Amino acid sequence: MRSAVAARPDMEDVLFKPNRRGRLARRAGWVLLGTVLSLTSFAGIAVAGVSASMADSFAPAWHGFEKGHWPAPRTVPASRVTVAVVVSNSGSVATDVLAPYEVFAEAEKFFVYSVAAERRVSALSGGAHLLPDYTLADVESGALPEPDVVVVPAVTDPTDGGEAKLRDWIVKRYRRGARVLGVCAGSELLAASGLLDGRNATSFWSNIGALQSDYPQVHWKRGERYVVDGRITTTAGITSGTVGALRVVEELAGKDEAARIGRGLSYPGWTADGPTAIPANSLELGDLPYALNAAFPWLRPTVGIGLVDGIGEIDAAAAFEAYGGVSFTARTVVLGARDTVTTRHGLVLVTRPAGTSSHGVDRFVVPGLTDPSAIDAPLSAWAHRHELTAQLPGGGRHTGEFGFDPVLRDLAEHSDRRTALVTAKFSEYPSSHLALTGPAWPWRATLPAAAAAVGSIGIGLAPALIRRALRRRAGSA
Repeated sequence: MRSAVAARPDMEDVLFKPNRRGRLARRAGWVLLGTVLSLTSFAGIAVAGVSASMADSFAPAWHGFEKGHWPAPRTVPASRVTVAVVVSNSGSVATDVLAPYEVFAEAEKFFVYSVAAERRVSALSGGAHLLPDYTLADVESGALPEPDVVVVPAVTDPTDGGEAKLRDWIVKRYRRGARVLGVCAGSELLAASGLLDGRNATSFWSNIGALQSDYPQVHWKRGERYVVDGRITTTAGITSGTVGALRVVEELAGKDEAARIGRGLSYPGWTADGPTAIPANSLELGDLPYALNAAFPWLRPTVGIGLVDGIGEIDAAAAFEAYGGVSFTARTVVLGARDTVTTRHGLVLVTRPAGTSSHGVDRFVVPGLTDPSAIDAPLSAWAHRHELTAQLPGGGRHTGEFGFDPVLRDLAEHSDRRTALVTAKFSEYPSSHLALTGPAWPWRATLPAAAAAVGSIGIGLAPALIRRALRRRAGSA
């Protein structure tokens, strides 16, 4: 009898513990399923948001710009130092193209032109568009002088087969004696071409880790504004192309000429003899607004960027990046009095004529100006008709500061200070001198993110709630 009683607990363990384990396993399975559904739903919403942000940043050009109306490119003189600024027909980072262009164009002995695989309207980040002056074939055929300098910006897909012709063209120019300036992630295009094998180089801070893995034959350097290795100079992120271009000007035209141009541009902290070391940035919690603005764009406004003939290239680039290309705080529409605007040094930017429609614009910003009377009459009339006040953040030439300063202050005031600082960081631009006002945090992006998180949790709980409801219904039947 005792042995039977003593054996009973063991029998209960045999009979009931597997049932408890089974229930726990099923509960764990439902928790895991709910977690996976929640995370997948949230990630899907974020990916859709990033896709929308990138699509807006590199949006197609206005379809009304007809080829027959294209302005003829300027003649390239054979007597000057020639700089070819490369543009990808698929898309390039605006400041990588426009900032070095202005630096070299300011040099008295230089002539600068843009070149692409095809002469067709090409997207720049921030919703801008450029009409290249010439094609790669124009140079290959000898119709233009061989460039002394080739500027290579970040492009949307540097390793894609569609850019093979561009990579080969750059290699040929180098082999024929040209200097090469790779700006920001333009170094990846150079690495993919093989030009950086065995060399020292740098790039945008957030790309270097991936580049070290993909191109271990290149000696990648962190914390440098630019790196010179023979006839190849590579720079850190976005605005660093300004400083890298000044370095090449110094090599070809002398320190005095570089200093003259640098003083006029007013890049913070730059001097001809200054150090190349900069902070070696890394991702931090404070960078969260970058992800929030890119992934949750649903409540962001539309900013109309008005351009006038003669605008400085850096002033235009700063507006493209600050409102759309880097900050992702707004959908941007680039407007002009006509369908093209010619910059101070002859670049042709394609704009949408303001009179075509309102485009649902919430704010109207005209960069590079301090006097409202300098705005073209069609732009002013359009703004008045749609009850918009033209806001003039100013520009470097008028205020004695670099073109990014006024638009970063404007971004902080109308979006938030944290986003302005993150935009400067992701542009690799010094920001300690900026006096910013405005909200502290990007609530316009945070609220959709919170709503997406709550909705995703609800999706994750749905299977368990449905199962419980079905069990209750079965039990009451």
